[in-house]
Amino acid sequence: MPAIKIENLSKRYVLQHETAEKYVALRDVIAGGARKLIRGLRHPLGGGHGADAGSEEFWALSDVSLEIPQGERIGIIGRNGAGKSTLLKILSRITEPTRGRVTLNGRVASLLEVGTGFHPELTGRENIFLNGAILGMSKAEIRSKFDAIVDFAEVERFLDTPVKRYSSGMYVRLAFSVAAHLESDILIVDEVLAVGDAGFQKKCMGKMESVANDGRTILFVSHNMGAISELCTSAALLHKGQLLMQGAVPQVIEQYSRLTLNDQETGVQFADDERKPSSILSVNIRNARGENSNSFDIADEIVIEVTYRVKQAAAGLQLTVTLSRNMVDVLHSFDTDDDDVLPLREEGLYLATYRIPGMTLKAGSYSASTSLGTPEKLIQNMEHVLSFDIEEWSINTTSKSYRRERPGLVISPGKWITSSVEAA
Repeated sequence: MPAIKIENLSKRYVLQHETAEKYVALRDVIAGGARKLIRGLRHPLGGGHGADAGSEEFWALSDVSLEIPQGERIGIIGRNGAGKSTLLKILSRITEPTRGRVTLNGRVASLLEVGTGFHPELTGRENIFLNGAILGMSKAEIRSKFDAIVDFAEVERFLDTPVKRYSSGMYVRLAFSVAAHLESDILIVDEVLAVGDAGFQKKCMGKMESVANDGRTILFVSHNMGAISELCTSAALLHKGQLLMQGAVPQVIEQYSRLTLNDQETGVQFADDERKPSSILSVNIRNARGENSNSFDIADEIVIEVTYRVKQAAAGLQLTVTLSRNMVDVLHSFDTDDDDVLPLREEGLYLATYRIPGMTLKAGSYSASTSLGTPEKLIQNMEHVLSFDIEEWSINTTSKSYRRERPGLVISPGKWITSSVEAA
């Protein structure tokens, strides 16, 4: 029996738009009500029920079907607006679907956006007992977990303070601790963990892994592909409200990266920010012939060009290029890596070229980020501004260590020498 079974799930919202009317008279209200009544009589099951004038329908989810086995750790990924949060709200019984059916086998604990699940006027202590009661736990069961919840959340000093006075970090720590420690069968966690500091995020990842090893089912939404890869045993990709793919984590992340790639250009320009002492003006990706491209063979040289302007002479100014695969950083390089002493950049326009030899990066989808700053101060940071794809066109990698599906992020520059040291 699956932990979660989702069948043809759809969720519709009606978006209201301002109309050109300056005011609405009583006759307009009456006429509008009459139109709705007639439409309801004609279509008692809602089949012809559309949006009114001045509004439009938006389907956050459309015919999503998904089955999640007991004990699975599944990552739900997708771009902003893909429907991830809507899906989790339906599974958490916060909102109802427009169509479709969800079957949940077990108790559900969820950690969604900050503010969900706790009563702001109640203290941290009272909210712990309230959440436990909602899950159907007895006071004795909650008390047996109470000390572990408080220790994990690190909010002992503020336990008898109303949670409306908590910082967002304190709130998330307590909310996660409650959701993870109380006896639920299914744990749902949204991107809310991004609010916590890096140390607490690592602590949460460890706790979720421990929870999963106890046989509980986890649904985890994150834009951090490294966290998805580390925690999850499978993944599902949502795109524009539809389930695009479900399967092994690496393949789903690869498809997600391709969606990003398809929306990217081979070059981008930026407005010169007069408030900054230096500004990045453009980033281009080219092949060895100097042509703009975002598709390469594994043996091709890749050239990244960055144009930037220095408006105030700066000592130690460094341009950085970072390449990421599946949102995990693979290469990180400064334009000053060959300099023993950081140079003084005088005022002027600069073109920095970063050449990546062929047979450096494995096949896959990559994004390029760039930043400008000194060792003491970051001036500008442009994340994932361009994307490109590397394919295995010219080389049969079946027997190679750097085949796309095999471990490793880059092609090893090391050389093997094997020789016989003793005859058979």
